[in-house]
Amino acid sequence: MTRRPTFPARIDFSQGQPAPARKAGVMATEVPRRGALERIPLGPQGLGMDSAAVRASMVQKLAAQGVADPAVLRAMNAVERHRFVEPALVNQAYEDTSLPIGLGQTISKPNVVARMIELLRHGVPGKMGRVLEIGTGCGYQAAVLCQLATEVYSIERLRGLHDKARENLRPLRLANLHLLFGDGMAGFAKGAPYAAIIAAAGGEAVPPAWLDQLAQGGRLVAPMVTATGQQALVVIDKTSDGLKQTVLEAVHFVPLKSGIA
Repeated sequence: MTRRPTFPARIDFSQGQPAPARKAGVMATEVPRRGALERIPLGPQGLGMDSAAVRASMVQKLAAQGVADPAVLRAMNAVERHRFVEPALVNQAYEDTSLPIGLGQTISKPNVVARMIELLRHGVPGKMGRVLEIGTGCGYQAAVLCQLATEVYSIERLRGLHDKARENLRPLRLANLHLLFGDGMAGFAKGAPYAAIIAAAGGEAVPPAWLDQLAQGGRLVAPMVTATGQQALVVIDKTSDGLKQTVLEAVHFVPLKSGIA
């Protein structure tokens, strides 16, 4: 199998901002490049949601549930999930449950986030290369991915969530994150090829654009509606012999939709 690519040539950004995508309805923005999440302390050693002990407890539960990749566990420990949920739900931030984030969308369970990212890495030593995330939502998974990839492109079709994610992520000053507003089903060809693609919404099939933009040796992890009408987690590897698809456990994600709103 062809080795997973590391980091493709960097896109030329004008004055520190990603160049606008050529396709209609797609706009790229960038979180200020003034540091990286890896260099930010795990959080004040205080009480309540700011306590590192709260996140450590969540990570211990993830390990007990079967998440074994140390890099994924470290990334989950580094990102403060309570900063990405609604204020009224902050006390549930570190429970293994999905929570509403507005506009009919949800933030996935910590276990689901960790499980999908662990599948995405599948034993890659060090960091993944360039990653495309379909469905930014509130920005939580993008922040976790930034710990594990050289560069992350995250696209969101709902303007309200795109703006919310920017606000949530701004304090982290992630140098390797680019937020995109546009149709996730079309991916983002300007940043391709991607070493990995991950989706937070499930459709009847994986859009061809995602497969086209996946690098040789790359991996895609996404929910997909199966023949039974239920969603299941699907892993697709792009090998020199073609596409290899593996269907895993049942999951429940919001439906994949086209266009912007």
